[in-house]
Amino acid sequence: MLHSQTHLRTRPIGAGHLRTFEAVARHLNFRAAGEELALTQSAVSRQIQGLEEEVGVPLFLRHTRAVELTSAGAQLLLAVSQALPRVDAAVRQIRQSAGRRSVSLTTFASFASMWLIPRLEAFQRDHPDIDIRIDASDAALDLEMADVDIALRYGPPATMPAGAVRLFGEQLTPVASPWLLKSSGTGGLCLRRPEDLAGYALIEAGDANRTHLEWLTWRRWLQAQGVPKLEPKRWLYFNYAYQMVQAALTGQGVVLARLPLVAESMANGDLVEVLPGSRMDSPMAYWLIVGPRSAARPEIRAFCDWLQQQAQTTRETIGEAAPPSAARPD
Repeated sequence: MLHSQTHLRTRPIGAGHLRTFEAVARHLNFRAAGEELALTQSAVSRQIQGLEEEVGVPLFLRHTRAVELTSAGAQLLLAVSQALPRVDAAVRQIRQSAGRRSVSLTTFASFASMWLIPRLEAFQRDHPDIDIRIDASDAALDLEMADVDIALRYGPPATMPAGAVRLFGEQLTPVASPWLLKSSGTGGLCLRRPEDLAGYALIEAGDANRTHLEWLTWRRWLQAQGVPKLEPKRWLYFNYAYQMVQAALTGQGVVLARLPLVAESMANGDLVEVLPGSRMDSPMAYWLIVGPRSAARPEIRAFCDWLQQQAQTTRETIGEAAPPSAARPD
């Protein structure tokens, strides 16, 4: 008996009666819940009784013309009322996407905002029948397990899996809004040498000095330029690269930018490379990884071909001379 009671308390309940429970809890009436669900009142009563037996405690107090939630029922309702709409939304999405071609990809937020999304319209124009789903997260998903087709990742070659395709490399360079440089010039400031940065606010990632991204810091760049002790007018710290670049676009300071992510802003004049010739190579690169279960699908091949065409344009824009290796060897 003790074993059966313990098993009753620990086993998951069946989900079949939860929608009936939610309807009864909302109406506080078995008959009204039955009318909504196209069930008889006795069928509703049996389902609630079965659920209470599974849970092990009463969920409702029965009165003559209505019912009342117990504290256990209220606790269960809180969870069910959150879970059922999510299940319904997932089912709607599955039904809507049935028979449609789609590409799902994961990448980090700054790359999605600054490089991928601004270019997507061109792919959608050429492939209007392919749906795109982007998961912008810094968490690295396992493509063999996750429901994702493609990963666009950032890292040195040694950290990439076999078969990863290199899209382009990276250099770091100081950039600023032309408006900032023009207004600073009228005040007697100029930017011709690294030492001149002392008159400006410098923008960088708030956690760059405490993570594996140390090579993205101003301190490393300043040391390479021979001015390791330079102190700027002030520091501005942000969490993400796109926030840092947005601050630079609005004239709040100079940012040590990842060249591939700001190449378009530089090409259209929104940002200016303030010290040409002072670019610093980064050990990082940007990579395309295709999930093993997705590689053969035509829409995946089309999207990968398009990505590599866009990458070629970026390589030309940033002046990357050496062609990238096709992929990491197996």
